[in-house]
Amino acid sequence: MLPALVTVVTLLLAGGGWVVYQNTYAIREEPVTITGGAQPLKGVLARPTGGRGPYGLVVFVHGDGPVDATHDSFYRPAWEALARAGYASLSWNKPGLAGAPGNWLHQSMQDRAAETMAAIAWAKTRPDIDPERIGLWGASQAGWVLPTVAARMPELKFVIAVSPAINWLRQGRYNLLAELRQQGATQQQIQAALARSDTTLRHLRQGSTFEQYRAAVGDVEGMTADRWRFVQANYTADASKDLARMRTPVLLMLGGHDINVDVAETEAAYRRLLARPGQLQVRHYPDATHSLVPKDVEDSQLKTLFLAVTAPRSLFAEDYLEDLRRYAANPETGR
Repeated sequence: MLPALVTVVTLLLAGGGWVVYQNTYAIREEPVTITGGAQPLKGVLARPTGGRGPYGLVVFVHGDGPVDATHDSFYRPAWEALARAGYASLSWNKPGLAGAPGNWLHQSMQDRAAETMAAIAWAKTRPDIDPERIGLWGASQAGWVLPTVAARMPELKFVIAVSPAINWLRQGRYNLLAELRQQGATQQQIQAALARSDTTLRHLRQGSTFEQYRAAVGDVEGMTADRWRFVQANYTADASKDLARMRTPVLLMLGGHDINVDVAETEAAYRRLLARPGQLQVRHYPDATHSLVPKDVEDSQLKTLFLAVTAPRSLFAEDYLEDLRRYAANPETGR
């Protein structure tokens, strides 16, 4: 009995040690307060453990939703990969989250761009940051923020765009149809959903209040007054004009199982609008979803949880983290 108990305890301790090891990253995190914008931002600056700096900097721009500075630790493997290329990473809680002032649902994409530019200006004042080596990383909804910032700040070293869309309305329609097909919806159900979507768009264009919209559709399916305000402020967003103005090198990273964004449209637009020689590099991850997580992992809550705890770097598509490191180290070739 005693030897068996000792074996179990040993395995648990060993497993705990492995989990701690896997969740320890080669970065130094510092809580920071970013000033200079519309409101103070509570964030994290993750610097490389080696060298004295000044380091290059990658500013992280979140996608949709209530995202904190580390994205519940999801960003840390990427921060570590960028640190190996000599870059620090800067990220912050969206307004209203984790004690941050404000409300992220009251922001337009222009507000988010201004917030990002204020964070860059703040970072340039730090002696441990090289102002000549600042780039952006952004995912999903950040696709309407990154081009605006880069068009206004041509001195940026690079932009890394993960699963961005081009046009807000087309993205929404694509996502709606992709989810319905994945769910096996009937043609009648699809037509009903499209009719509802058209009703929503009509009320957005009319400037309807949330109460007017709710009276028209009945079940608002999770829509809140704040979310309605957010959609009203942003539904006309389109990245095309700012993409055409950009002179910054761009790495576009796309998953093969993305039901949120029409990656074929995105890639075609990026290739058409970022036409300077060598400006655009594209990486495809055929087995990955919108989040660049392997589809078999994202489809299994148990597998996702297991990897998140025991091997968080393995949550991502093969080569994603290494591609980040290589590109940051050499945006001209990505090698």
